[in-house]
Amino acid sequence: MSGHSKWHSIKHKKGAADARRSKIWTKIIREITTAARQGGGDPSHNPRLRKAIDDAKAANMPADNIEKAIKRGTGEIEGVAYEEVTYGGHGPSGVMVLVEAITDNKNRTVSEIRKIFSKYNGSLGETSSVNWMFTPAGLIVCDKEKITEEALMEVAIEAGADDIKDAGSTWEIYTKPQNLEAVKEALTKAGIEIISAEVTKLPQSTVKVTGKDAETVLKLFEAIEEHDDVQHVYGNFDIDEEVMEKFSS
Repeated sequence: MSGHSKWHSIKHKKGAADARRSKIWTKIIREITTAARQGGGDPSHNPRLRKAIDDAKAANMPADNIEKAIKRGTGEIEGVAYEEVTYGGHGPSGVMVLVEAITDNKNRTVSEIRKIFSKYNGSLGETSSVNWMFTPAGLIVCDKEKITEEALMEVAIEAGADDIKDAGSTWEIYTKPQNLEAVKEALTKAGIEIISAEVTKLPQSTVKVTGKDAETVLKLFEAIEEHDDVQHVYGNFDIDEEVMEKFSS
C-alpha cells in the first residue's frame, strides 16, 4: 500500500481539509478550470470535471464559484492561463516523490518546489527518474468500523473494483481509473460511507522509513501539499500508521 494513500486518508479522516478551506478552494478551482479547458464544460461527458465538482461541493464551495471556474476553463469568461506540470525528486531514505501541479508561472513554481525539497534533505531531479515507479489507479477508502469486508466486497467487486485491502483502520478499494466513478456510485447507493475517493498513483514498491527520517519525510510531504500550485504528491514511503497519526494530530 502506498504511504501517500495512508497519509492522505488519515489527514482526510481528521478533517484537515476543513481547517484549510481557502487553500483547498484555490486548488479545486484550478482543477475545475483545467479540466473544463481540456475536456469541456459538461461534467456528464467529462469525468475529470465531474470529480472536481464533487470535490468542490464536498468542500462547501458556492455554486457560483464552481460555475465561474468552469466558464474560465471553456473560455466563456477571461481568466488566468494555467499549465499542468510534473516534477520528480527524492527524499530521505531514498523515497521517490512525484509532484503534480497547476501553475501560471512554471519558473516560480519549480524554484519554490526545489527549495522545499532542499529544506527537508531531499533533491528535485528529472521527472523521468521517478515517474516509472508510479501507476495510475482508482482508490476508495472506507472506515473499517462502518462496514465488514464481506459486505464491502459484495458491492465493490460487482461494480468493477479490482481488489480490497486491509489498511489497518480502513479498507482500501482499488479500481482501474476508468471504473472509479462506477464503484463510488455503487457504494454510495448501498449506503456505504466513503472517506475519500480519487484517481491516484501507486508505487510498484515501497521503502520502509523510520525514526527521524520518517518525521522528515512527512514534513516534506506536508510542505509540498501546502504549496498553492500543487494538486497531488505521491511517494513510495512505508511509515507506520501510528507515526503518521501522531504527526498529523
